[in-house]
Amino acid sequence: MAALHLSAENFKQEVLEAKGKVLVDFFATWCGPCRMMSPIVDQLADELADVKVCKVDIDQAEALATEYGVEVVPTFIVFENGEAVKSVSGVMPKPVILDMLK
Repeated sequence: MAALHLSAENFKQEVLEAKGKVLVDFFATWCGPCRMMSPIVDQLADELADVKVCKVDIDQAEALATEYGVEVVPTFIVFENGEAVKSVSGVMPKPVILDMLK
């Protein structure tokens, strides 16, 4: 299953009210590095049964990007029980993202 695309309207329900871990990929459609990371994010969504994997287009949800301090895309934020607990930005190998989720 591909990553769930979020908007400002469903972010609270899907991320902030979620139990367990949620990985959110803040991206932009015009961003080359984001396009490079997209297949990896979709793989993680397929492989991680215990982590919800989501994407937020910063151009469609600017307020969310601002609220979470997203200045560079891609930015990955791990939420645990609705709280942002880890954040990294840029292109990175899949093992680095997996390590964030431990």
